[in-house]
Amino acid sequence: MMKRISVIAAALLLLPGVVLAGKDLLGSKETFFKPKLGARVPRDLAFRDEEGKEVRLGDYGKERPVILVLAYYRCPRLCSLVLSDLVKGLKGVYFNAGDEFDVVVVSFDPREKPELAKAKKQAYVEEYGRRGAEKGWHFLTGEQGQIDELMDAVGFRAVWDEEQQQYAHARGILFLTPDWMVTRYFLEGTYPPRDMRLALVEASEGKVGSPMDRVLLMCFSYNPTEGKYSVAVLSIVRMSGALTVAAVGLFWLGCWVRARRARPVLVDGGSLPASERWRQQPTSQGEAIQAAGNIEIKPGENGAASDEAAQR
Repeated sequence: MMKRISVIAAALLLLPGVVLAGKDLLGSKETFFKPKLGARVPRDLAFRDEEGKEVRLGDYGKERPVILVLAYYRCPRLCSLVLSDLVKGLKGVYFNAGDEFDVVVVSFDPREKPELAKAKKQAYVEEYGRRGAEKGWHFLTGEQGQIDELMDAVGFRAVWDEEQQQYAHARGILFLTPDWMVTRYFLEGTYPPRDMRLALVEASEGKVGSPMDRVLLMCFSYNPTEGKYSVAVLSIVRMSGALTVAAVGLFWLGCWVRARRARPVLVDGGSLPASERWRQQPTSQGEAIQAAGNIEIKPGENGAASDEAAQR
């Protein structure tokens, strides 16, 4: 009896360790994905593309931003959700993959080969459905050392679960500048087209997007804790105040201009507008003298009037 109690007690003492080990394997999303904003990904890391050709990460992007996805192609569920949500979000963005940005998907399973990557690319390019999309979507495979270096650079982690025969990992996508610096990331959930567009505009360093997109960035702020954009209330209040002041200023300026145009211009002490000046120009010597001396001139008395004006 005492021996059985001792065995049970020993098992209970070991149970927390087992639970902690299981928690470490499964972990939380923070355990598996801690994106490093501002980190630079080594662009010389070598992988193989869907055709089996050796490529380096720096071969992509160059003059345009990059959306980076870490997944594995035999994933039974989570990775497919990430890629499908990515396609849905990008369908709502007027930028085109291959023209304004690149999508680079890297498998973190070293056992996967280019043939599988090629099949995945074909499926998602077809789902994306835009002409020329094949030049903007890239599915890569590689060796464990290169994979580990890439995951460490961006703060991603994946653990093989032998019992479940699958990887334990988080879901998420990253946005990188043309020189492969991490600028934004989205975690779990769908990827709204508005947020995708804003993230691409920021990652492009001004090379992608319209002036309206840049104005929109002033109204939304990125929350790195939640990995999403939200309305920047303070910025909107400031913009509204500035617009109000500008509107009032333009109103008073318009009133002042209209008043200036309507005010008559005094001519020779009178109150006639400048447009009436021609009506007051003397047409003869007598009329000129009349205007100067305000003398009433009768017809035929120009000479006498002139002498009288001279005597005065």
